[in-house]
Amino acid sequence: MTTTETVPAVRTRAAEAPVRPGLTPAGLVTVLLGAALTIIDFFIVNVALPTIDADLKASTATLELVVAGYGIAYAVLLVVGGRLGDSLGRRRMYTIGLALFTLTSLACGLAPTAGTLVIARVAQGAAAAMMLPQVLSIIQASTDGEHRSRALGMYGATGGIATVIGQLLGGALVAANVWDLSWRPIFLVNVPIGIVGLIMARKLPETRAHNPLGVDRWGTVLLGVALLSLLVPLMEGHALGWPLWTVALLVLFPFAAFAFVRVERRLERRGGHPLLPPSVMRMPSVRLGLLVGVPFFSGFGAFMFVYAMTLQGGLHLGPMGAGLALTPMAIGFFTMSLISSRLVARFGQKVVVTGGVLLLLGVLTLIGSTLLAWPDLNVLDLAPAMLLIGVGNGLAMTTLFRIVLSKVPTDLAGVGSGVMTTNQQTSLALGVATLGSLFASLSAPDSLGMKSAFVLVIGLQAVLVLAVIVGARRLPDPRG
Repeated sequence: MTTTETVPAVRTRAAEAPVRPGLTPAGLVTVLLGAALTIIDFFIVNVALPTIDADLKASTATLELVVAGYGIAYAVLLVVGGRLGDSLGRRRMYTIGLALFTLTSLACGLAPTAGTLVIARVAQGAAAAMMLPQVLSIIQASTDGEHRSRALGMYGATGGIATVIGQLLGGALVAANVWDLSWRPIFLVNVPIGIVGLIMARKLPETRAHNPLGVDRWGTVLLGVALLSLLVPLMEGHALGWPLWTVALLVLFPFAAFAFVRVERRLERRGGHPLLPPSVMRMPSVRLGLLVGVPFFSGFGAFMFVYAMTLQGGLHLGPMGAGLALTPMAIGFFTMSLISSRLVARFGQKVVVTGGVLLLLGVLTLIGSTLLAWPDLNVLDLAPAMLLIGVGNGLAMTTLFRIVLSKVPTDLAGVGSGVMTTNQQTSLALGVATLGSLFASLSAPDSLGMKSAFVLVIGLQAVLVLAVIVGARRLPDPRG
């Protein structure tokens, strides 16, 4: 979950059937609606976390699971969703995914307890993994030439637009307290939108791969076990006093990760199609891009969680104020995502370095503003730092995806994008699990307090951004 422009896994070695039905403007709007819903949901949740906490008496660790559980399910099942679309039909899987997303949104909105909400959010992430990979698949399989270029451009812009809508809509819905439902409308609003999308989806062209690949069952299971055994204890261990089961899961993690790598290598040697192919992972552009992506996306995931909690818990801005405080970042990201391709055509991988520098400058400005004006920080005080952070993220994130995919052969484009998106979602969840948990433990009144905890965690993010800047200097030029 994410929250940003991503490129889901949509293509594999499988050849397309020769018939290429056209995608109408209404069809394009339909698939972009599905892509926007998943991004909107990420930002709506961040703005509403303090209200959910107050209503359901959720611990900070549980709130982390509300955010990260969605991302973990999405990361594990993303490639599986793409391959099911290849086999069963992209329109069919998009419709199934959207229907499940609508139902799980209803379950989130009606959740009576924090634990139920976490379960519903995991199910919602799984539904998104079934739906979202079909978006680019349908565009790629049913468009060509200038039509495809325009469609892909609109897909890229959707991420920035959905970010702005998510923050403002989330803040407005929570502040309005519609029918005295508190935070619940942020999920329930997906239900009528989803129903409209399902009606529109009947007009989408049906496409599928001519020779679809199978699902890497063992790889999927082992990746899920590895992610859960690492992230769940990191999020829950401190809050629960590190019970034996959390320690056992951490001990299990290296064994699960090792088994996953062994299974993937063995499957590829036998001519199979692993979930994350080692041959693709070894490509310099992919390997270096993933290494840079881990600190970048981990820092972003942690920042969104910690910033949202601080705005309302420390600065008492309220949900609407929190949405407005995030808007300059979204505007900066949206603007840069629209022009980043032209900048990459001229400056290559230096765009990532430049984005990292601007991001670092924004983070340091935010730290300075906090130290100087706390607790009287307002939306205008935060705006310069947030605009810089948005511009930096917009330049670095979109270019990083392009670099990772730039050297991947066309017949492996879906595999490459699946590897990158899985890395992204896993790192987002890892950031929430580590820095988010650290913030939760330090922000308590009997510890450092909200201000010092926020400055410390944002300072650690600055260190991660510095690592991104150093690593980005070694990235290959995507223009070759």
